[in-house]
Amino acid sequence: MKYSQILLVLYLFLAFFTTSCFKNTDLDQVDALVIRPIVELDLIYFDIDATQFYDGTTDTPNLIVRDTTALELIASSDARDGLIGAEFLFKFTNSIPRDFIVNFDFLSENNELQYASGTIVSAGSSTDPMQTIYIDNLNNEEIDIVTLSNKVAITVTIPAADASLFGNLNLQSKTTYFLEIN
Repeated sequence: MKYSQILLVLYLFLAFFTTSCFKNTDLDQVDALVIRPIVELDLIYFDIDATQFYDGTTDTPNLIVRDTTALELIASSDARDGLIGAEFLFKFTNSIPRDFIVNFDFLSENNELQYASGTIVSAGSSTDPMQTIYIDNLNNEEIDIVTLSNKVAITVTIPAADASLFGNLNLQSKTTYFLEIN
């Protein structure tokens, strides 16, 4: 653009903003403003190989695999006060030919159970991995309890295992927080 064209655009821009009209604005209405953000966070991820369910050196099945993960839930008390909804999404992909029972125990700093949830994951195969999606929508009372947790213990239970077991159990999950800020 030529210098004269740039100058013309600049004058039009300034003229537009200096001559626009403003409606009478009641600044007291700012208190009535409600913001409803949605926050999505990764929660838990694991990939368990079928060999973890059988100890080849002792020739014994290991029917329970357990892991504990620290949680970064809503840390500030202001955010917890504005929390109006929460949802946990757990997506499993199972290529092991066994069903699983998976429990999620939300624990306090002193390992006291605050909230428990769980699901059954359907058996799959290496040629046809099975996807299981479990969604846990929390009500207001459950939200208050879960925010007291700082870790989650995941327990994966298999009904039977032997040395020929193969495949993987994969979990990807996220939590969605629905906030209301006045």
